[in-house]
Amino acid sequence: MTTHIESEEHKDLRSAVAALGKRYGREYLTRTIAEGKPLTELWSEAGKLGYLGVNLPEEYGGGGGGIAELSIVLEELGAAGSPLLMLVVSPAICGTIISRFGTEDQKSRWLPALADGTRLMAFGITEPDAGSNSHRITTTARRDGTDWLLTGRKVFISGVDMADAVLIVGRTEDARTGSLKPCLFIVPTDAEGFRKNPIDMELNAAEKQFELVLDDVRLPADALVGDEDAGLLQLFAGLNPERIMTAAFAIGMGRYALSKAIEYARDRTVWKAPIGAHQAIAHPLAQAHIDLELARLMMQKAAHLYDAGDDIGAGEAANMAKYAAGEACVRAVDQAVHTLGGNGLTREFGLASLITAARVARIAPVSREMILNYVSHQSLGLPKSY
Repeated sequence: MTTHIESEEHKDLRSAVAALGKRYGREYLTRTIAEGKPLTELWSEAGKLGYLGVNLPEEYGGGGGGIAELSIVLEELGAAGSPLLMLVVSPAICGTIISRFGTEDQKSRWLPALADGTRLMAFGITEPDAGSNSHRITTTARRDGTDWLLTGRKVFISGVDMADAVLIVGRTEDARTGSLKPCLFIVPTDAEGFRKNPIDMELNAAEKQFELVLDDVRLPADALVGDEDAGLLQLFAGLNPERIMTAAFAIGMGRYALSKAIEYARDRTVWKAPIGAHQAIAHPLAQAHIDLELARLMMQKAAHLYDAGDDIGAGEAANMAKYAAGEACVRAVDQAVHTLGGNGLTREFGLASLITAARVARIAPVSREMILNYVSHQSLGLPKSY
């Protein structure tokens, strides 16, 4: 397996996306956040250039690549200081699930628009009492003639205000056993009975977080994505890309913070030499770089396995990549802020806001402790405590 050697096509993609990111950069991001607007200009341009849909099938307007290519797009935009969080959600989770399990009509209706950025889809799994535990989800779908009626609540759903629809994880009753099993529904954001309430976050991001209330939302039969009996298989087809893309988000952010610290350490002179000449400054930055590079290797392995169709192998690697990238990102941001001292907390240098943002990679879409649980059970074969 040669995932550690990047192809010329991937290198070209990296440099092209880096150039786009540089044209927008951190200043664009902070200005847009201050104005309370979404990152529409960057999203639209990335769509026109074909970057949003690199992982989607060519016959539906995508680039015909995989999560390996999409993770490069997100990482490089992040390294330029202007990551697009909705890349994790719209093309990676929703686009992947629809392209793998959707009907011909769902594919032709959604994939070209997700690929060119003209439509956007959010993803709703997390619930107030269940977190991301799909076995405890209480959002239920019941049949009413040929229609479905969907009722429940979701929390921490990103970008609903920008989305045309939300791919909702609900549960339906198995006719044979009476037990509930997860199913996926495309729910238009303008559907009757669908309400979104913004969550007041300390996190400073262009993408807002929402609570969703679904009160007997009536959906046609073709709102169901895939097989009613496929359940967890379809769900995890979207969750592995989510973890890989979260790793890309974290690695990009860590690289951005590190680049600012390196620039500062090269120039800032307090005594006779620049502070970067001192090992107390240089070594922690070198360690942060090593950690980010190691996390990227695992992310590339996870993307390679997923794109090759190895869902089980990808599950382990995607969880490890997300864990490693989250830790590396938090450490890189912390060290970058520390390197700048007081300047690290000023608005001028723009690193302080990353302290909060970096924590997201440790918490979402699944906490590092749950990843350690996964590795304990799945990789090491240790017994479960729950």
